[in-house]
Amino acid sequence: MAGALVGAFALLASSTLLSWPVRGGGGLGFSHAASTAVFNAAPGTCLTWSKPDGSDMAAVNCADRHLFEVSAAVDIAARYPQGAAFPDPAAWPQLTQQTCTEPTRKYLGGRLDPFGRFGVGALKPSEDQWRRGVRTLHCGLQNAAPSGRLLFTTGRVAEGDQSDVHEPGSCLGIVNKGVGDPVNCAQPHSFEIVGVIDLGTQFPNGFPPEGKQDEALAGLCGKLAADYSGHADLGARNLIVAWDNRRQESWNAGSHRTDCKVGQKLPDNSGLAPVTGSIRAKAPLQAAPPQEAPQGAPQEQQPPRQGG
Repeated sequence: MAGALVGAFALLASSTLLSWPVRGGGGLGFSHAASTAVFNAAPGTCLTWSKPDGSDMAAVNCADRHLFEVSAAVDIAARYPQGAAFPDPAAWPQLTQQTCTEPTRKYLGGRLDPFGRFGVGALKPSEDQWRRGVRTLHCGLQNAAPSGRLLFTTGRVAEGDQSDVHEPGSCLGIVNKGVGDPVNCAQPHSFEIVGVIDLGTQFPNGFPPEGKQDEALAGLCGKLAADYSGHADLGARNLIVAWDNRRQESWNAGSHRTDCKVGQKLPDNSGLAPVTGSIRAKAPLQAAPPQEAPQGAPQEQQPPRQGG
């Protein structure tokens, strides 16, 4: 297998802010059951929905597929007393980060990976609920794709690894020469995931600096790419083998795994070139993307967080 080896490409993901409108408030009209599911959701509760308006939002076993894990319920009435104007859309992302980050960190026992798979978000009141005095934000954790779309996940975040990794065989879309949402490998994409490496087993004595990570991952990811592709000549297709470095903050939070992936750089090094089709040996075009929240689910993007 021939192909250039390069270091980490940053993956972008964004947190999302959701609201739960109620009947009579105009707009989407969530059912009473959906509002009840949110208001009764204690920390550790996992929520999911399938309808575009979220009207079937319900609590589920966290071992099952879900879109949101509640980490805290925070009352913001001291900051926004009765009669205060409903915050404009631009204010909510910052308010959520200021209000929810620390309670979520405590919920995770201090192990919140700021560059990991999960971002901090919130379920917020609708404007109608706000007028009636509701001032509670339900903070939580969610797995958001670069576009802000929520992806289904399983298991409690507090009990797992927060590393921002993907299943081997997954392909990540391409947007403006950068990494996009998961897509089928038959579609144009930026990277195809060929495997996952646990750096914790390679460096059992503590966090390795980026140079040491690169030294180890060059060989490990190169071998995974060779095995995955059936030792195809990737260089003949101008494909590169890449990986994601882990940062100290991620390592301290227990995120030790990283993706090994194959993609193609543009000739002028201004970004990534679109690749179509899987390189997996003796396999059809494959790797359907993880299932996402229904199209049209109420979402408001926050500033992107960078993978590390």
